[in-house]
Amino acid sequence: MPRPKTHDDALRGRLLERAGELLSTEGPGALSLRRLAADVNTSTTAVYSLFGGKAALLNAVYEEAFRRFGERIASVPQTDDPVEDVVQIGLAYRRSALADPQFYLVMFSKVVPNFEPSEETKEAAVRTFLPVVRDVGRAVEAGLFRPEPAERIALAMWGMVHGLVSLELNGNLPPGVEIAPVYESALRAHTDGWRVRREA
Repeated sequence: MPRPKTHDDALRGRLLERAGELLSTEGPGALSLRRLAADVNTSTTAVYSLFGGKAALLNAVYEEAFRRFGERIASVPQTDDPVEDVVQIGLAYRRSALADPQFYLVMFSKVVPNFEPSEETKEAAVRTFLPVVRDVGRAVEAGLFRPEPAERIALAMWGMVHGLVSLELNGNLPPGVEIAPVYESALRAHTDGWRVRREA
């Protein structure tokens, strides 16, 4: 039997958005299918029709979070300056987190204890890291970055941007700090720290 037209992609998107909000702001105990359906003004039947149950819903939240995040990271164009490309990926990272804060905590923490996303979703998560490794590798090959493994440099940079973004989203920044210029300056300083130093 075909899915009712009211159980469409728009409703699916609203359910995923609200599920992400509940998980990231109130924790997994707040995410019941009954409450989710009521919050989105639909029925639990619709939730089951679209996702098949809570475990599948949770996996779909992870999948949607990494899909959006991965698309934004992958959309950063490659240029002939791989170091600047790495900086632009770092800026896209923050833009994505601010665009979808309801998904950020879900992506990068064990917000639901003992829940494991599907192997396909885990692979999608890993793919979001690959553009950073690729462009860091280009910078290493071009002699712009020190001859370190690309994965090591990429992970260090990823950790730095994750820390600043997490502080921002969790409201833990010092009062009065304008984070956008601090973020970009920190990103560029971190990138410069990996550069090969040329003799004068």
